[in-house]
Amino acid sequence: MSEVLYEISQLSSKDCFHIAERHKNAFTYPLHRHKECELNFVQYGKGVRRVIGDSIEEIGDYDLVLISGENLEHVWEQGNCKSSDIREITIQFEPDLLGPNLMAKNQFASIVRMLEKAKHGLSFPLDAIMKVYGKLDTITSHTDSFEQLLNLLKILYELSTFEAKSLASSSFANASRDQESRRVKTVKQYINDHYSEDLTLEKLAGLIGMSPSSFSRFFKQRTNKTLSTYITDIRLGVAARALVDSTQNISEICYACGFNNLSNFNRTFKNKRGMSPKDFRALYKKNQIVV
Repeated sequence: MSEVLYEISQLSSKDCFHIAERHKNAFTYPLHRHKECELNFVQYGKGVRRVIGDSIEEIGDYDLVLISGENLEHVWEQGNCKSSDIREITIQFEPDLLGPNLMAKNQFASIVRMLEKAKHGLSFPLDAIMKVYGKLDTITSHTDSFEQLLNLLKILYELSTFEAKSLASSSFANASRDQESRRVKTVKQYINDHYSEDLTLEKLAGLIGMSPSSFSRFFKQRTNKTLSTYITDIRLGVAARALVDSTQNISEICYACGFNNLSNFNRTFKNKRGMSPKDFRALYKKNQIVV
């Protein structure tokens, strides 16, 4: 039987964080999850395939990702990387890094918001990476753990000022997006509960007492997605989770998630995920451990 490795972190209960720096020529650690937050920096890893939930991307020479929450499987694969010296810095810490009382203060508000978003995984742009590169470059060489903590807080704060890309879909990560208006939440919750059904514009508009045309504009303004795109993304996230967690065949998953045509499901999945449902399932199975 294969399963996702639940990693037991080396983070001590008496420490705020654990830092590890590695130089390697290959990624060999299996698909895993853990309860700690993780900031992972990869340098000279162009071509490595990064898998965060149902997000699969090939990284460049510099990659920085923040993951929060134990529901999000992740793995870095060798992919097309030819580098003989890949540098990786991993920093793990508890979500309430300094304790709930201190993290609730205004000065930490942007960091807390970022950690909430990181339940989907966050990928930072190159300008953000360059902003914190100096601190990342030296954080492992500090001999004073307090100085390391100060550096980590500065890194997190500076990253929180950038717009990072959300990776895993909300239906795969089992985590909600940002705070939204009551009407948007009502519609999204209905879609989450009824994704396998025929979801028409008229039905969803009626939930919040709007005309179809007004609701269509309203939803796009509030979510930056058309209604049909949002519904498709939810269905694909549920399908990806089923491909990972169940033994259902692909046809069964297709129809259970609200798609009414197998070829359309395969085509849409490949367009959005970069590979077919069959290949996606095989990728996850390959990276799981055998017990």
